[in-house]
Amino acid sequence: MSGTGKGIVGLGREGTYRHVLLGSRHMVSAAHFAAAHAGFLVLEAGGNAIDAGVAAGFMLGVVQSDIVNVAGVAPIMLYLAESREVVTIDGLGVWPRAASIEHFEREHGGRIPEGLLRTVTPAAPAAWLAALERYGTMGFGEVASAAIRLAREGFPMHPPMADYIARNEPRYARWPQNAAIYLPRGRAPASGEIFVQSDLAASLQYMADEERAAKRRGRVAGIQAARDAFYRGDIAKRIAAYHRAHGGWLTEEDLAEYRVRFEPPARCRFGEVELHTCGPWCQGPVLAETLNILDGVDLAALGHNSPAYVHMLTEAIKLAFADREAYFGDPRFVDVPLEVLLSQRYAAQRRAEIDPKRAAPGMPPAGRAWPDQPAPRLELAAAVDAAAQVPRTAHDTSYVAVIDRHGNVFSATPSDSSSDGEVIPGTGLCPSTRGCQSRTDRGHPSALAPGKRPRLTPNPAIAFFGERAVMPFGTPGGDVQSQAMLQVLLNVAVFGMDLQAAVSAPRFASHSFPNSFAPHDYYPARLTLEARLPEATARSLAALGHEVQSWPEFSWNAGAVCAIARDNASGVLTAGADPRRSSYAVGW
Repeated sequence: MSGTGKGIVGLGREGTYRHVLLGSRHMVSAAHFAAAHAGFLVLEAGGNAIDAGVAAGFMLGVVQSDIVNVAGVAPIMLYLAESREVVTIDGLGVWPRAASIEHFEREHGGRIPEGLLRTVTPAAPAAWLAALERYGTMGFGEVASAAIRLAREGFPMHPPMADYIARNEPRYARWPQNAAIYLPRGRAPASGEIFVQSDLAASLQYMADEERAAKRRGRVAGIQAARDAFYRGDIAKRIAAYHRAHGGWLTEEDLAEYRVRFEPPARCRFGEVELHTCGPWCQGPVLAETLNILDGVDLAALGHNSPAYVHMLTEAIKLAFADREAYFGDPRFVDVPLEVLLSQRYAAQRRAEIDPKRAAPGMPPAGRAWPDQPAPRLELAAAVDAAAQVPRTAHDTSYVAVIDRHGNVFSATPSDSSSDGEVIPGTGLCPSTRGCQSRTDRGHPSALAPGKRPRLTPNPAIAFFGERAVMPFGTPGGDVQSQAMLQVLLNVAVFGMDLQAAVSAPRFASHSFPNSFAPHDYYPARLTLEARLPEATARSLAALGHEVQSWPEFSWNAGAVCAIARDNASGVLTAGADPRRSSYAVGW
């Protein structure tokens, strides 16, 4: 690994279409401008990074409720400046106690269908409130006030959300309660039309009212009352009653017993960079393993986005994703050899498998992580070889990063759509459908089981550049997430780009492994390039054995990375927000 690493603070470059944002007090970068503003208002009111991040998170569940559900998932990473500690909160639900592989085998041919049966316990409210209770300074009603207002009064429909609802109109129309919210005039809302979510506003207001009634006992008691309103009160009762009446599995007991988990991060080193991600219950360690594999390569000498560079990254990505398929799952249920997978010795073994002159024809075999056992062999989904077919990129998921005046860091990737599950009437909530990322293959590490977490795609990260700087970053994009984050991090660490240049630069993505989402389609050797990459680069990669296809310029399929960096010596903050979606950064 080599490079300047000097791009953490600087001005935007030609071709980024935005200048990098600079500040010296506090900053928010989020995948929607209203969420960035909501977080900034909390910072200006005296809140810390956790208060602001939670405010932005709830706002994302309102202004991006097509792809982020208030009752969805919300994995969170925090860096606490005073203790110099990195904390992760899983923000991921578990399968209800009644769930079984046998049911899907018997009734659905092994598929996990859209609708109630893919519901796991809603985790986002518990995650936001746990972060707020332990590390924040404000109450739920204070940080959620902007989200409640925009849900109640409405906001102008923005183009990405209008496009998503229009493309998924038949899916929303399957359930009357979904259609009533997302097809309010019998059709998808047009960009610019005011979009109101009265039931969602009422649910959030109910939580705030319960908090207010209990607040005389203190801030923590108030936050606990808001949590109980969701997991034990009227919201929980409505969710459980609807499931009971319509063949779902989620019960009041499942909701009341749910707790988020605080777990240590996964870590790796890449030159001076120390990267922290969430654990193998999500795909976060894929990014760490890929960096380890690349750490022995002079990437700067290959040249940014040259054919040799794109090929090297793609082959490293394929190796790491092969290990994700073979080993990653909920560590409470499967033995994940993470220490081995993230070791330098193992990375060197995997790096030696890369042929610089030829692409692996599909997903490579998994590495041998246990010396006394052969590498796992998994049955892959049928390969999709139709050249005209474009791999599906998950549109759902969002992101928010915050750094406050104290140096505290917040990094979160909330998610879950409202088009593949049923809104609970009267609540405006579509409880997490993240069960679609589990498997019904009994030997798979992500095979579903009662109380088990699916293997999640959303994976926030925090990078430390020695003692010089800290950088929270993340993106939507399903299996593209880790790939987009890898490229942005290398743009900064190896090629010295500032954050806006780093997130705006052209990207690429491999699809040569099973998709995390059912039906887990697989495109051997498929490599997609944004159109800004030269045609000559595409031809050279095809000659190496990649099956190359093209995305449009600034395609939302390539992710939408947001990032903030703090120079620890000067205190100067910089932020980048991806122009591929509605991302914006706000700060002073």
